[in-house]
This record gives sequence, structure tokens and C-alpha cells, in this order.
Amino acid sequence: MSEREAITGETAILSMSDDTIHSDLHERVRNEVPSHLDVTDVQYEGPDLVIYTETPREFARDDDILGTLAHALRKRVTIRPVPGTQSSPAKAKEVIHDVVPENANIQNLEFQSSTGEVFINAEKPGLVIGQRGSTVREITKEVGWNPEVVRTPPMESSTVNNVRNYLTQERAERRDFLANVGEKIHGSPDKDVDWVRVTTLGCCREVGRASFVLHTPNTKILIDCGDKPGAEGEVPYLHVPEAMPLTELDAVVLTHAHLDHSALLPLLFKYGYDGPIYTTEPTRDLMGLLQLDYLDVASKEGRTPPYASEQVRQAIKHTIPVDYGAVTDIAPDIKLTMHNAGHILGSATAHFHVGNGFHNIVFSGDVHYEPTRLFNGAINDFPRAETMFMESTYGRRNDFQADTDESEARVREIIRETYDQNGIVVIPAFAVGRSQELMLVLEEAMREDEIPTMPIYLDGMIREATAIHTAYPEYLRDGLRQRILHEDENPFMADQFQQVDGGQPMREEIAGDEPSIILSTSGMVTGGPIMSWLELLGPESNNTLLFVGYQADGTLGRRIKSGRTEVTLEGRANHLTLHCRIESVSGFSGHADRNGLEQYVKEMNPQPETILCVHGDDQATDQLSSALYQKHNIRTHQPKNLETFRFP
Repeated sequence: MSEREAITGETAILSMSDDTIHSDLHERVRNEVPSHLDVTDVQYEGPDLVIYTETPREFARDDDILGTLAHALRKRVTIRPVPGTQSSPAKAKEVIHDVVPENANIQNLEFQSSTGEVFINAEKPGLVIGQRGSTVREITKEVGWNPEVVRTPPMESSTVNNVRNYLTQERAERRDFLANVGEKIHGSPDKDVDWVRVTTLGCCREVGRASFVLHTPNTKILIDCGDKPGAEGEVPYLHVPEAMPLTELDAVVLTHAHLDHSALLPLLFKYGYDGPIYTTEPTRDLMGLLQLDYLDVASKEGRTPPYASEQVRQAIKHTIPVDYGAVTDIAPDIKLTMHNAGHILGSATAHFHVGNGFHNIVFSGDVHYEPTRLFNGAINDFPRAETMFMESTYGRRNDFQADTDESEARVREIIRETYDQNGIVVIPAFAVGRSQELMLVLEEAMREDEIPTMPIYLDGMIREATAIHTAYPEYLRDGLRQRILHEDENPFMADQFQQVDGGQPMREEIAGDEPSIILSTSGMVTGGPIMSWLELLGPESNNTLLFVGYQADGTLGRRIKSGRTEVTLEGRANHLTLHCRIESVSGFSGHADRNGLEQYVKEMNPQPETILCVHGDDQATDQLSSALYQKHNIRTHQPKNLETFRFP
């Protein structure tokens, strides 16, 4: 007990308050539930309300009870059986296989007796769920277990498997964690909300190290925590008083998994943070993949990693997934809603509703407004949004990307020309997003004989990231989602795609072989296998180095794209002269161009009162800020790092 607690008796007061809150909650639920249904216990687990019952079958027979409770209590509600009230796992397994259609292709059943859940892994989860949840309700009616349906990815993903297995192993500890979070979220705020502040900790007048801290009189939330590509050591300003101590953060919100937004998030756990991270489910998996690779690259390059793999696991364990469009309580005075940002798998624009209608703030994250082959376009329809922090990566007045059809045609042309010269095309690509976009373009071009059929080699994490995409088809564009769900049509499983899994000997063999296409990380040529490909293919004039993504200031990719042919590769002593053809094609970026950013704002209704232009260099943020003010009469700012803004 601390000195303060000993003097004031604060521990006892808090305990009494928690007991009172729990008693009141139990009474409210009991009043809403029909008398023939048992309510053994009620508790919050994270943002959700969980009702434990000895009559799970009777709850399942009432089709309307969950909706009624959620409406009355204004919370998401889950029903869980009290241990011992279910059928045996053997009996339940028999019933589940009898109730679920055979073509759902159930792969595995995992029973969690401590929570009364049965995890049903199936290739076609929709058939397990049934129309409006009819099949899962039937399972609970028959056996008393609470089904959790999980999709079996059509492409095996070690990341997805490892994350799911790890969370299953940590189920009991995670349940305690969620209970603690739930008590904090659903308590009463200590003070009235009469202000909200945001401090910029990074990504202002620069691209990278995205990070902000949002304050109310009661709450402190961190949004993103990334690194800066090509600038080792430039990290978010987490040490400033507005962010410190990190142990007092109430929550972290992650917009997407790219390292310039997520790389340093595990650092929080190294320094004592033990609270929740809110993000989408695919972002959780992708951030784990990218963060572990971040550590691996640092180690290979002789740099001291900023954290250990244990902190990556902690971050995963503390993640609370949220779905697009779901209003989620994350603090007593803040509700979060995440919307599709159209940027990469699971990317989100974060909408914060502060206080009881006091103020609404939107953090755009990285957005792509028009639909792509992979994703539907970004959502910009918010009931209220007085303030927006908006990305400006392509915010300069001349930052207009080429038409997508023209860009794809140019890529096909470059590939045909290189093929005719018996050369190899190597494309530096981000493992997440652009690689999958290009895979779709190349698969279609070969299928329709627009380019010669040849091997397409995936080096680095691209194949694993692609497998994660297939695990979450509901986050992909409508037509693509349907193709992935039908194995014979899954474009990512085309025979041309081959994983580079033989290390440097395999790379040397490929470099001396027939014409091919290579997609390799890293996308900005800052490390990873792309360095080997430059060394192997760069000296030969019949090969092509093709850039299709953003190259940040300070990166080797930017220097090469700008015309530098004499380069020094990371970790190699010798200089390298590039004689290969160097091409750049725009139109494949996951970011909206200048026109897309303006259109995004123009079509918001209502439009924000204030827009702060961030995540772009000095020119981009300045020019976009000026344009939005002049065209829409919106108050705009071009923040610097370490500025604090108070709203309203």
C-alpha cells in the first residue's frame, strides 16, 4: 500500500465503489432478463458485457434476447455458460458435426472449459454461423457451449496460426486483463469533460514516426507509435510530459500495421505500459509479423533492437480487436469507431467521440479514397467530426498519380521489354499492400496473355503477408473476397507465384536463370533481401529495377529513384554501380494523391471545422493546408512536432 493510500484509505474506497458498481450492474441486467433465465454473474470484459448463466440453452432459444439486452444496456453483450453446465466435449463434438453442414469443412474444434467456449475452425465460417446466427444458436441450444467461429485460411499462415495459438494459451490471463480493462472503461468519469487536447509526437512536416497523444480531464490515449524510414534513431517524442509516464496511458489506438505507425508500439510495454491496444484483427496479426521482422533486420544489420520479441507478444496479448463501424467504449469519456481507410489490410480511420457529445476528432491514418483491386475506398461518412488530423503524404499541388489503367499498362510494357532482352524485373515492394496489389495485376496479365507467363518470385515476408490477406477476406474488395472463398479462383494461389525460401544460393540461381519477376522487401530499399537483388541484378543492363511505391526522404530508394547510380549497400563495404534500367510508375500507392485528399474532404458531410495536415513533408502539409482553407473555408493548420492543440 502506498503512503497516499494509507493516509486516505483510497484502496478501500475504490474497492467499495467497484463492489457497488458490480451490484448495480447485476441488478440492471437481472431487471432486463426474463425470470426463467439464470444470471449467475455479470462482468465487463474490455468494452463488452459478459453474462454468465447456468441456462445457456434457454438464452439461445430466445432469438431476440441479445438484441434486447444490447439496446437496453447500450453495450455489446456476450452470453457465457457457467462451467459444468455444458455437454461433454465428446458429445458436443458429435452434435456440432451433425448440425453444421458438411461443406463448411470444419478443420478443428477447441474447447475452453474455463470460459465455456468452443472454437470452431472452418474453411467456410458463414455456413457454421448460419443465416442470422441460426446455426451457432442451435449449437448452444443443444450442447450449452458458446461457439466462436474462426476462418481457416486457404493459404496456411504461420503468423495467423501462432497468434491464435498464443491467445488460446493465454486465455485465462487475458480474461483477467479484459476484466480489469472493463472496470476502468465503464466506471464514471471523475471530471466533467470541458476540454480535449492533442499533442503531436511525430509525423508533422515529415513522413513517418506517426504518434499523437489525446487528453481529456480524465483520460490519456496514444494514437500510433511508429518509426521513421531511413532515419535511424528518430523516434516519437514519448519522453515529453504530455506522454509520460507511459504507465498512465489509458489506451493505445493503432490505425494500421505499417512500421511508420506501429514499429515502436512494443516499446511501451518495455517501459511498463500494460493497458489495451485497440485495432482491427488483421492489423493485430500484421503488426506482429512486421515488428518481429523489424527486430530481425536490426539484428542482421548489427543494430541494437529497441525491444525484445517478448514485448511483441505482450502487445498481441493486450490487443482488443474492433470491427469496422462498431462503436466501442475505450474510456469512461471516449468512444472509438474505426472505419475502412482503404490503405492496407485492416487499415482504419479512427473516430473519437469525446464526452457526452462534447467533441469529435478523426485521425485519418493513411487513406486511399478510390477503390483499388484490393480494397473498397476509404470511408469519410461520420455523424460528426469537428476536428480531423489528416495525412498529407501526397499533398503537394502537383502530386497527382497516374490513372490506374495507364499505370498497369506501363508496368506490363516494362515487363515485356525486359523479357525481350532476356532480363529480370525486380520490384522493391512493401510486404503488406502494394505486393498483393501487384500480384493481382501480374496474375491477370499472365492469365489474359498480356505479358509472357514466367515465374514471379516472392522474397521476404510477401508470401506470409499474402496468406494473412486470405485469412481475412471480409476486409477485401467485394469481388476479390468471393474469388478467395473459392479455391479454384483464388488469384494469390496461381502457379506462377513462388516463395524464395532457399536464401542467397536460391537468389543467385534465380539471377542466372530465365526471365522472371521478383517482388522483394523492403519497399524503400532500406534493408532486407532487396539489397541482395541489387547486388545480383543491378550491374546488368538487361535487368530492370522498377519502383511502384513511395520512397521517403533519406532512403536509398529515394536516392536511386532520383538518379543516383553509385550506391553503397547496407552491411556491404564495396560501392555498387547500377547499370540496370531504372523505372518508376505511380498509381500503385496505398495513399490518396492530392486530388483524392481534396475529394475526401469535399465529400464529407458535415465537413470538419478544423483540419490539421500531418504525415507529409513541409511542402506537402503546407500546400494541402492552404488548398483546403481556400477551397472549403475550413480552418487549417500545418503542425510541428511537439505542438499541443486544444479543442474546441
